[in-house]
Amino acid sequence: MYCPEPFAETRPEILRALIQRYPLATLVSIGANGLEANHIPLYLVPGEGPQPVLQGHVARANPLWQEAPPDGEVLVIFQGPQHYISPSWYATKAETGKVVPTWNYAVVHAHGSLRVRDDPDWVRQQMAALTTQQEKDFSRPWEVEDAPRDFTERLTQQVVGIEITISRWMGKWKVSQNQPLCNRDSVVAHLEQQKWPDSEAMADYVLTSRKNGKKDHAG
Repeated sequence: MYCPEPFAETRPEILRALIQRYPLATLVSIGANGLEANHIPLYLVPGEGPQPVLQGHVARANPLWQEAPPDGEVLVIFQGPQHYISPSWYATKAETGKVVPTWNYAVVHAHGSLRVRDDPDWVRQQMAALTTQQEKDFSRPWEVEDAPRDFTERLTQQVVGIEITISRWMGKWKVSQNQPLCNRDSVVAHLEQQKWPDSEAMADYVLTSRKNGKKDHAG
């Protein structure tokens, strides 16, 4: 991934936070017909070890788990908030007119080796962990144990677990760092007025980068 230094995010706690907030990943692997992409929610196992671990499951009918080479490298992409940025939002538009549209986004790319876990007990534990993560903020969280055991056991037989040990990961936070502070402030103000799902989240990202004092950079 092309990533100018000012946009690079390498702090593990920040990368973890995005993955936990946006767990639906694009998993890119080599299959029988070349590159294959699958969209799978993945659970980032807690811990601060040198090699983070992602866990998930796919349908048994999905050829991914059979075609991916043992311990072969895969690329996992997590897409955080993203938003169109109108040039009319920039404070400097009235001064120079030298503004153009752009797109802000935050992503995490993780490279690692994939291991198949064809074990119903492992799959059940993984399902429970991901469900707990996603349900934790609800007033009445649902748990896997809430469903009849024979029902969930049948379901776990229909899927196969996957585990990815991350060898390297990085984030790209392109959130208006290439704009002067007055433009960043005006971008935040306009984002806060929008009604798109990612508007508020992107406003927070731009505001955070402004507070961190990121250097200007085009890219």
